[in-house]
Amino acid sequence: MIVDFLINIAYLIGALAFVWGLRLLSSPDSARRGNTLAGFGMILAIIAAMSEPIEGASNNYGWIIGAIVLGGIIGLVSARRVQMTAMPQMVSIFNGLGGACAVVLAYAELVPFYSGGTELDTAGLGIVMLALFIGGVSFTGSMLAFAKLQGLIWDSTLLLPKHNVINMVLLVATVGLGIYLTATGSSAGLALGSAFMVLALIYGFSFVIPIGGADMPVVISLLNSLTGLSAAVTGLIYGSQFMLVGGILVGAAGTILTVLMCDAMNRSLVNVLIGGFGGGGASAKGADGDQVAKEVTVNDAAIQLFYSNSAIVVPGYGLAVAQAQKVCKEVDELLEANGVDVRYAIHPVAGRMPGHMNVLLAEADVPYPKLLDLDEANDALKSTDMVIIVGANDVVNPAAEDDPGSPIHGMPVLKVWDAKNVIVLKRSMRPGYAGIENPLFFHEKTRMLFGDAKDSLSKLASEIKNL
Repeated sequence: MIVDFLINIAYLIGALAFVWGLRLLSSPDSARRGNTLAGFGMILAIIAAMSEPIEGASNNYGWIIGAIVLGGIIGLVSARRVQMTAMPQMVSIFNGLGGACAVVLAYAELVPFYSGGTELDTAGLGIVMLALFIGGVSFTGSMLAFAKLQGLIWDSTLLLPKHNVINMVLLVATVGLGIYLTATGSSAGLALGSAFMVLALIYGFSFVIPIGGADMPVVISLLNSLTGLSAAVTGLIYGSQFMLVGGILVGAAGTILTVLMCDAMNRSLVNVLIGGFGGGGASAKGADGDQVAKEVTVNDAAIQLFYSNSAIVVPGYGLAVAQAQKVCKEVDELLEANGVDVRYAIHPVAGRMPGHMNVLLAEADVPYPKLLDLDEANDALKSTDMVIIVGANDVVNPAAEDDPGSPIHGMPVLKVWDAKNVIVLKRSMRPGYAGIENPLFFHEKTRMLFGDAKDSLSKLASEIKNL
Protein backbone atom coordinates (compact mmCIF):
# COMPACT_ATOMS: atom_id res chain seq x y z
CA MET A 1 0.00 0.00 0.00
CA ILE A 2 2.83 2.42 0.86
CA VAL A 3 4.50 1.71 -2.48
CA ASP A 4 1.27 2.34 -4.39
CA PHE A 5 0.73 5.58 -2.44
CA LEU A 6 4.25 6.84 -3.21
CA ILE A 7 3.89 5.92 -6.90
CA ASN A 8 0.61 7.84 -7.17
CA ILE A 9 2.15 10.84 -5.39
CA ALA A 10 5.07 10.74 -7.85
CA TYR A 11 2.63 10.70 -10.78
CA LEU A 12 0.72 13.63 -9.24
CA ILE A 13 3.88 15.68 -8.72
CA GLY A 14 5.01 14.84 -12.26
CA ALA A 15 1.68 15.99 -13.71
CA LEU A 16 1.81 19.22 -11.69
CA ALA A 17 5.36 19.81 -12.93
CA PHE A 18 4.10 19.37 -16.49
CA VAL A 19 1.29 21.89 -15.97
CA TRP A 20 3.48 24.48 -14.27
CA GLY A 21 6.29 23.94 -16.76
CA LEU A 22 3.87 24.62 -19.60
CA ARG A 23 2.78 27.78 -17.80
CA LEU A 24 6.39 28.98 -17.58
CA LEU A 25 6.87 28.32 -21.31
CA SER A 26 4.50 31.20 -22.06
CA SER A 27 7.35 33.70 -21.62
CA PRO A 28 10.91 33.55 -23.02
CA ASP A 29 12.17 34.85 -19.67
CA SER A 30 10.94 31.74 -17.85
CA ALA A 31 10.93 29.20 -20.71
CA ARG A 32 14.19 27.54 -19.67
CA ARG A 33 12.91 27.00 -16.12
CA GLY A 34 9.69 25.63 -17.59
CA ASN A 35 11.57 23.10 -19.68
CA THR A 36 13.66 22.05 -16.68
CA LEU A 37 10.60 21.66 -14.47
CA ALA A 38 8.72 19.64 -17.10
CA GLY A 39 11.80 17.46 -17.59
CA PHE A 40 11.93 16.82 -13.85
CA GLY A 41 8.27 15.79 -13.97
CA MET A 42 8.98 13.35 -16.78
CA ILE A 43 11.95 11.80 -14.93
CA LEU A 44 9.82 11.40 -11.81
CA ALA A 45 7.05 9.74 -13.82
CA ILE A 46 9.52 7.33 -15.46
CA ILE A 47 10.90 6.32 -12.07
CA ALA A 48 7.35 5.82 -10.78
CA ALA A 49 6.42 3.69 -13.80
CA MET A 50 9.53 1.52 -13.37
CA SER A 51 8.69 1.08 -9.68
CA GLU A 52 5.10 0.05 -10.29
CA PRO A 53 4.60 -3.69 -9.69
CA ILE A 54 3.13 -5.48 -12.73
CA GLU A 55 1.94 -9.03 -12.34
CA GLY A 56 3.67 -11.46 -14.68
CA ALA A 57 6.11 -8.87 -16.06
CA SER A 58 9.67 -10.03 -16.68
CA ASN A 59 12.71 -8.13 -15.43
CA ASN A 60 13.44 -5.86 -18.39
CA TYR A 61 15.06 -2.95 -16.55
CA GLY A 62 18.24 -3.41 -18.58
CA TRP A 63 16.37 -2.78 -21.82
CA ILE A 64 14.54 0.21 -20.36
CA ILE A 65 17.63 1.86 -18.91
CA GLY A 66 19.61 1.13 -22.07
CA ALA A 67 16.93 2.77 -24.21
CA ILE A 68 16.80 5.81 -21.89
CA VAL A 69 20.58 6.22 -22.02
CA LEU A 70 20.73 5.80 -25.80
CA GLY A 71 17.85 8.22 -26.37
CA GLY A 72 19.34 10.71 -23.93
CA ILE A 73 22.69 10.65 -25.71
CA ILE A 74 21.08 11.13 -29.13
CA GLY A 75 18.91 13.97 -27.81
CA LEU A 76 21.82 15.70 -26.06
CA VAL A 77 24.11 15.53 -29.09
CA SER A 78 21.33 16.67 -31.44
CA ALA A 79 20.38 19.60 -29.21
CA ARG A 80 23.98 20.77 -28.94
CA ARG A 81 24.75 20.46 -32.65
CA VAL A 82 21.54 21.74 -34.22
CA GLN A 83 21.72 25.23 -35.67
CA MET A 84 18.96 27.73 -34.93
CA THR A 85 18.05 27.64 -38.61
CA ALA A 86 17.38 23.92 -38.28
CA MET A 87 15.34 24.14 -35.08
CA PRO A 88 11.99 23.76 -36.94
CA GLN A 89 13.32 20.56 -38.55
CA MET A 90 14.31 19.24 -35.14
CA VAL A 91 10.86 20.03 -33.74
CA SER A 92 9.29 18.17 -36.67
CA ILE A 93 11.44 15.11 -36.04
CA PHE A 94 10.59 15.11 -32.32
CA ASN A 95 6.89 15.40 -33.20
CA GLY A 96 7.22 12.49 -35.59
CA LEU A 97 9.04 10.28 -33.10
CA GLY A 98 6.29 10.86 -30.56
CA GLY A 99 3.75 9.66 -33.09
CA ALA A 100 5.96 6.69 -33.99
CA CYS A 101 6.03 5.65 -30.33
CA ALA A 102 2.23 5.60 -30.28
CA VAL A 103 2.18 3.45 -33.42
CA VAL A 104 4.67 0.95 -31.99
CA LEU A 105 2.83 0.67 -28.65
CA ALA A 106 -0.57 0.29 -30.32
CA TYR A 107 0.69 -2.30 -32.81
CA ALA A 108 2.31 -4.19 -29.92
CA GLU A 109 -1.19 -4.57 -28.49
CA LEU A 110 -2.68 -5.55 -31.84
CA VAL A 111 -0.34 -8.46 -32.61
CA PRO A 112 -1.15 -10.61 -29.54
CA PHE A 113 -4.82 -9.71 -29.87
CA TYR A 114 -5.07 -11.21 -33.36
CA SER A 115 -2.98 -14.22 -32.36
CA GLY A 116 -5.26 -14.99 -29.42
CA GLY A 117 -2.74 -14.06 -26.73
CA THR A 118 -4.78 -11.18 -25.27
CA GLU A 119 -8.36 -9.98 -25.28
CA LEU A 120 -9.69 -6.54 -26.13
CA ASP A 121 -13.30 -5.43 -25.92
CA THR A 122 -14.79 -3.19 -28.60
CA ALA A 123 -13.88 0.01 -26.76
CA GLY A 124 -10.32 -1.17 -26.15
CA LEU A 125 -9.86 -2.18 -29.78
CA GLY A 126 -11.26 1.17 -30.91
CA ILE A 127 -8.72 2.98 -28.73
CA VAL A 128 -5.88 0.91 -30.25
CA MET A 129 -7.08 1.77 -33.77
CA LEU A 130 -7.32 5.45 -32.85
CA ALA A 131 -3.75 5.40 -31.51
CA LEU A 132 -2.54 3.74 -34.71
CA PHE A 133 -4.30 6.32 -36.86
CA ILE A 134 -3.34 9.50 -35.00
CA GLY A 135 0.20 8.30 -34.32
CA GLY A 136 0.71 7.22 -37.93
CA VAL A 137 -0.50 10.55 -39.32
CA SER A 138 1.70 12.44 -36.85
CA PHE A 139 4.76 10.34 -37.69
CA THR A 140 4.78 10.43 -41.49
CA GLY A 141 3.30 13.94 -41.65
CA SER A 142 6.09 15.25 -39.43
CA MET A 143 8.75 13.45 -41.43
CA LEU A 144 7.50 15.04 -44.65
CA ALA A 145 7.36 18.45 -42.94
CA PHE A 146 11.01 17.91 -41.95
CA ALA A 147 11.92 17.05 -45.56
CA LYS A 148 10.18 20.20 -46.84
CA LEU A 149 11.83 22.45 -44.27
CA GLN A 150 15.22 20.90 -44.96
CA GLY A 151 14.79 21.54 -48.69
CA LEU A 152 14.94 17.83 -49.54
CA ILE A 153 11.49 17.98 -51.14
CA TRP A 154 9.82 20.97 -52.82
CA ASP A 155 6.10 21.59 -52.48
CA SER A 156 5.30 20.66 -56.09
CA THR A 157 7.49 17.54 -56.27
CA LEU A 158 4.93 15.03 -54.95
CA LEU A 159 1.71 16.93 -55.62
CA LEU A 160 -0.72 14.99 -57.80
CA PRO A 161 -3.69 16.28 -59.79
CA LYS A 162 -6.80 16.53 -57.59
CA HIS A 163 -4.63 15.74 -54.58
CA ASN A 164 -7.26 16.93 -52.11
CA VAL A 165 -9.70 14.42 -53.61
CA ILE A 166 -7.07 11.71 -53.20
CA ASN A 167 -6.63 12.72 -49.57
CA MET A 168 -10.37 12.56 -48.97
CA VAL A 169 -10.57 9.07 -50.48
CA LEU A 170 -7.61 7.94 -48.38
CA LEU A 171 -9.17 9.37 -45.22
CA VAL A 172 -12.54 7.72 -45.85
CA ALA A 173 -10.88 4.39 -46.68
CA THR A 174 -8.67 4.50 -43.57
CA VAL A 175 -11.45 5.51 -41.18
CA GLY A 176 -13.83 3.01 -42.76
CA LEU A 177 -11.34 0.17 -42.36
CA GLY A 178 -10.72 1.21 -38.75
CA ILE A 179 -14.46 1.10 -37.98
CA TYR A 180 -14.75 -2.31 -39.66
CA LEU A 181 -11.83 -3.73 -37.67
CA THR A 182 -13.27 -2.38 -34.43
CA ALA A 183 -16.68 -3.89 -35.16
CA THR A 184 -15.45 -7.33 -36.29
CA GLY A 185 -12.85 -7.89 -33.57
CA SER A 186 -10.18 -10.59 -33.84
CA SER A 187 -11.88 -12.34 -36.77
CA ALA A 188 -10.57 -9.67 -39.15
CA GLY A 189 -6.99 -10.93 -38.80
CA LEU A 190 -3.60 -9.29 -38.40
CA ALA A 191 -3.22 -8.68 -42.15
CA LEU A 192 -6.12 -6.22 -42.19
CA GLY A 193 -4.90 -4.65 -38.95
CA SER A 194 -1.48 -4.12 -40.52
CA ALA A 195 -3.11 -2.73 -43.66
CA PHE A 196 -4.92 -0.17 -41.50
CA MET A 197 -1.61 0.94 -39.98
CA VAL A 198 -0.01 1.27 -43.43
CA LEU A 199 -2.97 3.29 -44.71
CA ALA A 200 -2.66 5.65 -41.72
CA LEU A 201 1.04 6.14 -42.44
CA ILE A 202 0.34 6.81 -46.12
CA TYR A 203 -2.43 9.28 -45.29
CA GLY A 204 -0.18 11.22 -42.91
CA PHE A 205 2.37 11.57 -45.68
CA SER A 206 -0.23 12.47 -48.30
CA PHE A 207 -2.17 15.05 -46.30
CA VAL A 208 0.94 17.21 -45.76
CA ILE A 209 1.94 17.14 -49.45
CA PRO A 210 -0.45 19.90 -50.69
CA ILE A 211 0.37 22.25 -47.82
CA GLY A 212 2.62 25.07 -48.98
CA GLY A 213 5.87 26.09 -47.35
CA ALA A 214 4.47 29.36 -46.01
CA ASP A 215 2.00 27.37 -43.92
CA MET A 216 4.68 25.24 -42.25
CA PRO A 217 4.40 26.98 -38.83
CA VAL A 218 0.71 26.07 -38.72
CA VAL A 219 1.39 22.51 -39.89
CA ILE A 220 4.09 21.96 -37.27
CA SER A 221 1.74 23.23 -34.56
CA LEU A 222 -1.06 20.95 -35.82
CA LEU A 223 1.23 17.91 -35.96
CA ASN A 224 2.40 18.73 -32.44
CA SER A 225 -1.19 18.60 -31.24
CA LEU A 226 -1.68 15.24 -33.01
CA THR A 227 1.40 13.87 -31.25
CA GLY A 228 -0.08 14.93 -27.92
CA LEU A 229 -3.39 13.29 -28.76
CA SER A 230 -1.63 10.06 -29.77
CA ALA A 231 0.15 10.05 -26.40
CA ALA A 232 -3.16 10.61 -24.61
CA VAL A 233 -4.83 7.75 -26.49
CA THR A 234 -1.87 5.48 -25.72
CA GLY A 235 -2.32 6.42 -22.08
CA LEU A 236 -5.88 5.08 -22.33
CA ILE A 237 -4.53 1.77 -23.69
CA TYR A 238 -2.22 1.27 -20.71
CA GLY A 239 -4.39 2.97 -18.12
CA SER A 240 -1.69 5.57 -17.47
CA GLN A 241 -3.17 8.76 -16.07
CA PHE A 242 0.18 10.52 -16.42
CA MET A 243 0.38 9.78 -20.17
CA LEU A 244 -3.21 10.89 -20.47
CA VAL A 245 -2.59 14.21 -18.69
CA GLY A 246 0.67 14.89 -20.57
CA GLY A 247 -0.90 14.03 -23.92
CA ILE A 248 -3.95 16.20 -23.28
CA LEU A 249 -1.73 19.14 -22.29
CA VAL A 250 0.38 18.87 -25.45
CA GLY A 251 -2.65 18.25 -27.65
CA ALA A 252 -4.62 21.16 -26.18
CA ALA A 253 -1.65 23.55 -26.35
CA GLY A 254 -0.93 22.58 -29.96
CA THR A 255 -4.58 22.94 -30.94
CA ILE A 256 -4.93 26.37 -29.32
CA LEU A 257 -1.71 27.55 -30.96
CA THR A 258 -2.90 26.25 -34.34
CA VAL A 259 -6.16 28.18 -34.03
CA LEU A 260 -4.35 31.36 -32.95
CA MET A 261 -1.95 31.14 -35.89
CA CYS A 262 -4.79 30.58 -38.34
CA ASP A 263 -6.49 33.66 -36.89
CA ALA A 264 -3.24 35.60 -37.32
CA MET A 265 -3.28 34.64 -41.01
CA ASN A 266 -7.03 35.35 -41.32
CA ARG A 267 -7.57 31.85 -42.68
CA SER A 268 -9.41 28.77 -41.49
CA LEU A 269 -7.59 25.53 -40.70
CA VAL A 270 -9.45 23.84 -43.56
CA ASN A 271 -8.15 26.52 -45.93
CA VAL A 272 -4.60 25.91 -44.71
CA LEU A 273 -4.91 22.15 -45.16
CA ILE A 274 -6.40 22.24 -48.65
CA GLY A 275 -5.35 25.66 -49.94
CA GLY A 276 -1.81 24.74 -50.99
CA PHE A 277 -0.70 28.30 -50.19
CA GLY A 278 3.03 28.84 -50.60
CA GLY A 279 5.51 27.82 -53.21
CA GLY A 280 3.16 28.53 -56.04
CA GLY A 281 5.17 31.31 -57.53
CA ALA A 282 2.25 33.69 -57.65
CA SER A 283 3.05 37.31 -58.33
CA ALA A 284 1.69 40.24 -56.43
CA LYS A 285 0.20 43.21 -58.21
CA GLY A 286 2.65 45.95 -58.99
CA ALA A 287 5.80 43.84 -58.81
CA ASP A 288 6.32 43.74 -62.55
CA GLY A 289 9.64 43.87 -64.31
CA ASP A 290 9.66 47.61 -65.18
CA GLN A 291 10.04 48.64 -61.54
CA VAL A 292 13.46 49.25 -60.03
CA ALA A 293 14.30 48.89 -56.37
CA LYS A 294 16.27 51.75 -54.84
CA GLU A 295 19.45 50.77 -52.97
CA VAL A 296 21.14 52.40 -49.99
CA THR A 297 24.78 52.32 -48.96
CA VAL A 298 25.86 51.03 -45.55
CA ASN A 299 27.09 54.50 -44.59
CA ASP A 300 23.82 56.22 -45.48
CA ALA A 301 21.82 53.54 -43.66
CA ALA A 302 23.99 53.96 -40.55
CA ILE A 303 23.54 57.75 -40.58
CA GLN A 304 19.75 57.45 -40.94
CA LEU A 305 19.56 55.01 -38.05
CA PHE A 306 21.98 56.91 -35.82
CA TYR A 307 20.08 60.20 -36.03
CA SER A 308 16.56 58.76 -35.83
CA ASN A 309 14.42 58.90 -32.70
CA SER A 310 12.93 55.44 -33.01
CA ALA A 311 13.57 52.25 -34.94
CA ILE A 312 11.77 48.92 -35.26
CA VAL A 313 13.52 45.73 -36.36
CA VAL A 314 11.41 43.17 -38.25
CA PRO A 315 13.16 39.78 -38.08
CA GLY A 316 12.41 36.91 -40.44
CA TYR A 317 13.81 33.56 -41.46
CA GLY A 318 16.74 35.30 -43.16
CA LEU A 319 17.92 36.41 -39.73
CA ALA A 320 18.06 32.76 -38.66
CA VAL A 321 19.78 31.64 -41.86
CA ALA A 322 22.52 34.25 -41.42
CA GLN A 323 22.83 33.59 -37.67
CA ALA A 324 22.71 37.36 -37.32
CA GLN A 325 20.68 37.75 -34.12
CA LYS A 326 23.68 38.66 -31.92
CA VAL A 327 25.01 41.20 -34.42
CA CYS A 328 21.51 42.64 -34.62
CA LYS A 329 21.53 43.02 -30.83
CA GLU A 330 24.89 44.83 -31.13
CA VAL A 331 23.37 47.35 -33.56
CA ASP A 332 20.44 47.69 -31.17
CA GLU A 333 22.79 48.52 -28.25
CA LEU A 334 24.77 51.08 -30.29
CA LEU A 335 21.57 52.86 -31.31
CA GLU A 336 20.14 52.75 -27.78
CA ALA A 337 23.40 54.33 -26.51
CA ASN A 338 22.67 57.28 -28.82
CA GLY A 339 19.12 57.65 -27.51
CA VAL A 340 17.31 55.75 -30.29
CA ASP A 341 14.31 53.78 -29.07
CA VAL A 342 14.74 50.31 -30.64
CA ARG A 343 12.04 47.64 -30.58
CA TYR A 344 11.23 44.46 -32.50
CA ALA A 345 8.07 43.62 -34.46
CA ILE A 346 7.19 39.91 -34.27
CA HIS A 347 4.67 38.43 -36.69
CA PRO A 348 2.98 35.25 -35.39
CA VAL A 349 4.02 33.18 -38.42
CA ALA A 350 7.46 34.67 -39.07
CA GLY A 351 10.06 31.94 -39.52
CA ARG A 352 9.43 28.23 -39.90
CA MET A 353 7.84 27.33 -36.58
CA PRO A 354 5.71 28.98 -33.89
CA GLY A 355 7.79 31.39 -31.83
CA HIS A 356 10.85 31.03 -34.08
CA MET A 357 11.80 34.71 -33.89
CA ASN A 358 11.23 34.85 -30.14
CA VAL A 359 13.66 31.96 -29.68
CA LEU A 360 16.29 33.62 -31.88
CA LEU A 361 16.09 36.95 -30.08
CA ALA A 362 16.05 35.31 -26.65
CA GLU A 363 19.30 33.56 -27.61
CA ALA A 364 20.79 37.02 -28.25
CA ASP A 365 19.52 38.26 -24.85
CA VAL A 366 17.08 40.76 -26.33
CA PRO A 367 14.78 41.85 -23.45
CA TYR A 368 11.30 40.40 -23.88
CA PRO A 369 9.50 43.76 -23.29
CA LYS A 370 11.13 45.08 -26.47
CA LEU A 371 9.22 42.51 -28.56
CA LEU A 372 5.95 43.80 -29.99
CA ASP A 373 3.17 41.55 -31.21
CA LEU A 374 1.34 42.23 -34.47
CA ASP A 375 -1.21 44.75 -33.20
CA GLU A 376 1.26 46.59 -30.95
CA ALA A 377 3.79 46.78 -33.78
CA ASN A 378 1.31 48.17 -36.30
CA ASP A 379 0.31 50.88 -33.83
CA ALA A 380 3.95 51.75 -33.15
CA LEU A 381 4.95 51.76 -36.84
CA LYS A 382 2.83 54.84 -37.51
CA SER A 383 5.19 56.97 -35.43
CA THR A 384 8.47 55.18 -36.16
CA ASP A 385 11.32 56.88 -38.00
CA MET A 386 13.15 53.79 -39.28
CA VAL A 387 12.24 50.17 -39.94
CA ILE A 388 14.96 47.57 -40.49
CA ILE A 389 13.67 44.40 -42.11
CA VAL A 390 16.13 41.55 -41.62
CA GLY A 391 15.22 38.57 -43.76
CA ALA A 392 11.43 38.95 -43.51
CA ASN A 393 9.35 38.91 -46.67
CA ASP A 394 5.80 37.57 -46.76
CA VAL A 395 4.83 39.06 -43.36
CA VAL A 396 5.56 42.60 -44.65
CA ASN A 397 3.93 42.24 -48.07
CA PRO A 398 1.42 45.05 -48.85
CA ALA A 399 -0.31 42.75 -51.35
CA ALA A 400 -2.13 41.32 -48.33
CA GLU A 401 -3.81 44.71 -47.99
CA ASP A 402 -4.38 45.96 -51.54
CA ASP A 403 -4.26 43.04 -54.00
CA PRO A 404 -7.43 40.90 -54.00
CA GLY A 405 -5.76 38.52 -56.46
CA SER A 406 -2.86 37.70 -54.15
CA PRO A 407 -2.88 34.35 -52.29
CA ILE A 408 -2.15 36.23 -49.05
CA HIS A 409 -4.90 38.83 -49.49
CA GLY A 410 -6.61 39.36 -46.14
CA MET A 411 -3.71 38.03 -44.09
CA PRO A 412 -2.77 40.47 -41.31
CA VAL A 413 0.76 41.75 -41.96
CA LEU A 414 3.18 44.21 -40.41
CA LYS A 415 2.40 47.58 -42.05
CA VAL A 416 6.00 48.72 -42.26
CA TRP A 417 5.13 51.21 -45.03
CA ASP A 418 3.40 53.34 -42.35
CA ALA A 419 6.83 54.24 -40.94
CA LYS A 420 8.82 57.16 -42.30
CA ASN A 421 11.63 55.07 -43.81
CA VAL A 422 12.20 51.38 -44.50
CA ILE A 423 15.50 49.57 -45.04
CA VAL A 424 15.33 45.96 -46.24
CA LEU A 425 18.32 43.70 -45.66
CA LYS A 426 18.16 40.96 -48.28
CA ARG A 427 20.46 38.78 -50.33
CA SER A 428 18.61 39.36 -53.59
CA MET A 429 15.26 40.31 -55.08
CA ARG A 430 14.02 36.73 -55.00
CA PRO A 431 10.56 36.22 -53.44
CA GLY A 432 10.14 34.70 -49.99
CA TYR A 433 9.25 31.15 -48.99
CA ALA A 434 5.68 31.58 -50.20
CA GLY A 435 6.93 32.30 -53.72
CA ILE A 436 5.09 35.64 -53.90
CA GLU A 437 6.66 38.87 -55.18
CA ASN A 438 6.72 41.74 -52.69
CA PRO A 439 5.79 45.26 -53.94
CA LEU A 440 7.28 46.70 -50.73
CA PHE A 441 10.73 46.44 -52.31
CA PHE A 442 9.65 49.04 -54.89
CA HIS A 443 7.86 51.35 -52.43
CA GLU A 444 8.91 55.00 -52.39
CA LYS A 445 9.89 54.74 -48.70
CA THR A 446 11.95 51.58 -49.14
CA ARG A 447 15.68 51.25 -49.67
CA MET A 448 17.39 47.88 -50.25
CA LEU A 449 20.67 46.88 -48.61
CA PHE A 450 21.79 43.73 -50.42
CA GLY A 451 24.08 41.13 -48.93
CA ASP A 452 24.29 38.54 -46.18
CA ALA A 453 22.33 39.82 -43.18
CA LYS A 454 25.11 39.14 -40.68
CA ASP A 455 27.71 40.84 -42.85
CA SER A 456 25.44 43.85 -43.53
CA LEU A 457 24.63 44.26 -39.84
CA SER A 458 28.31 43.98 -38.92
CA LYS A 459 29.14 46.74 -41.39
CA LEU A 460 26.28 48.84 -40.01
CA ALA A 461 27.64 48.39 -36.50
CA SER A 462 31.10 49.48 -37.63
CA GLU A 463 29.75 52.58 -39.37
CA ILE A 464 27.61 53.53 -36.36
CA LYS A 465 30.66 53.26 -34.08
CA ASN A 466 32.51 55.74 -36.31
CA LEU A 467 29.76 58.36 -36.20
